[in-house]
Parts: sequence; structure tokens; C-alpha cells
Amino acid sequence: MITLENFAEVATRFRGAYLAVGNFDGVHRGHLHLLRQLRAKAEAAGADAIALTFDPHPVALLRPEQAPVPLVWVERKVALLKEAGAHEVGVFKTGPWLLGLTAREFFDRVIVGQFGARGMVEGPNFAFGRDRGGDAALLASWCESAGLDFSMAGSTKVDNQLVSSSRIRRCLHEGRADEAAHLLGRPHRIRGIVSHGAGRGAGLGFPTANLDGVDTLIPADGVYAALAHLEGQSRTWPVACHIGPNVTFGEQIRKVEAHIIDFEGDLYGQTVELDILQQLRPTRPFANLEELLAQIRADVEQTRRVCGE
Repeated sequence: MITLENFAEVATRFRGAYLAVGNFDGVHRGHLHLLRQLRAKAEAAGADAIALTFDPHPVALLRPEQAPVPLVWVERKVALLKEAGAHEVGVFKTGPWLLGLTAREFFDRVIVGQFGARGMVEGPNFAFGRDRGGDAALLASWCESAGLDFSMAGSTKVDNQLVSSSRIRRCLHEGRADEAAHLLGRPHRIRGIVSHGAGRGAGLGFPTANLDGVDTLIPADGVYAALAHLEGQSRTWPVACHIGPNVTFGEQIRKVEAHIIDFEGDLYGQTVELDILQQLRPTRPFANLEELLAQIRADVEQTRRVCGE
């Protein structure tokens, strides 16, 4: 990863690359299409393919009340961009030093000056510079004048609708985790640190890992089938995951509670990552303990089926 905190020229090995600039939130199927094109153009020219992104999202500083909750944390974004075809990823540490640039200044100081780019690939909705003053058409004209190759990646549609981070967020806000996974090209993943909870799950025979500090978008309240990635383990574990308040016990606090099926061990203080596969049902109160236990058993069995066990 290239950390960018000023306009100093990058190392020689990163200059003369093909660049794609964007937030790449979620690194979804539309981004994958663009990055495949970036890699192909770069390799045909004997150059590297570099994706440039931002941490945090510029809107988080410019209009924090409108900032979307990220779909992916920055380290995972970098890894996914590399998996998708980028030889390297540059991450701008977003601040006034960068956000104050006009579109022309960004082109001159970053694309030409800092990276000495050989070419660029962007999508049709690309916008850049202060107040989003530049678009893909303007960038194409500047690239031509500066002798840079420029390609426009086509839009990606699923079910005759554009794939976008906003569309994926809507799916997750509505509990449609399986549709979100289809648009992403993989399940939506969240992570959190296991903390001590009320301990009710263990008392009922279904211990849960309570995840705190989740830093990406949490789907709508409900019970989900998921897969857990645990520290130091290569295998994944099926999870019946409850998201929301525990209304049966009169709680109002929204929580993420993961029953990791067949797992035995102490996870307190560890980071657990969950791939959210499918919503099984909405949350609801239960009349008594027997009814609750019967539903949990059914959730666990349905989770096993969804996870292919």
C-alpha cells in the first residue's frame, strides 16, 4: 500500500503506471469490471496498474452528516483491489490539503506530477476535484492533451439496474443480504471485537460472541446465516447471527450477537469477521423461553443448510 499524505513524487517504481481513482466502496462488481480493464491496459503497455482511493471518504470531512457508513474497512479494500487486478493501491489520507484542489489542480499535481501516469481508466460517472468540478469527459480531454492514454469503462448492470455502492446499501438496509452479495460478487463482511455480554445465550445452550466496534454497515435487524473468520484459523464456521435489540428480554440496545455453531473456545478480545449470507427471519419477541429455544434450534438448522453443512 502507498500512503499518500502530500504531493511528493512517489517512488520511481510507481511512476508511469496506469491509474484508476475512486472511493471503490465495497469493491463491487462494477469496480471489478473497471479494474480488469485497468490491468489489461497496463499490461499491454508494460506498466503497473494502480488504484487510488481515499481514507476516509471525502464526504466524511466535507458533509459528515451525509457520509455513508463504509461497506468495507480500508485494509480490506486494499486487499480486494489487489485481488481484482491492481498491482498496487495508493491511499490518500484525506484532508484539507487534498480536498481544496480543483479538478485541474488534482490532474496536474497528482496524476501528472506525483505519479507521472501513462494512462487512466475511469467509469462514466467519475467526478473529481473540489465541488466535483471535473467529470470523465473533461478528464479524457486533459489526458489527450497531456499525451496520456484514457479509457472509459462501461457500466455494469444486474437485473437491468446499475451496480452501485448505494444500491448495495439499500439491499443491506432492507435485510436483502443475499442480493447484496450478488452485487458485490461475494458476501458482505463485518468485523468486531468480541466483548462480554449478558451471558444469556450460554445459559440457554447457545453461547454467542457479542461484537463491538463494528466499523462497516450493519444490515437491517434480523437473524442471518453467516460464516465466521476467526483469528489464526483457515477454516470458516457457520454462524446464526442475531442483529438488533433483544426484545424478548426488554432490551433496546442494537447488538450483533453471533452463535458460532459447533465452536468451543474463548474469543474474548479477539476480532471476528462475519460474512453475512442470508436473512433467515426478522427479529421478534417470544412469549416464553420454550418458544424462544424452539426458534433458535430452527435458526441453527437453517443456518447449517444455508452454509452447506
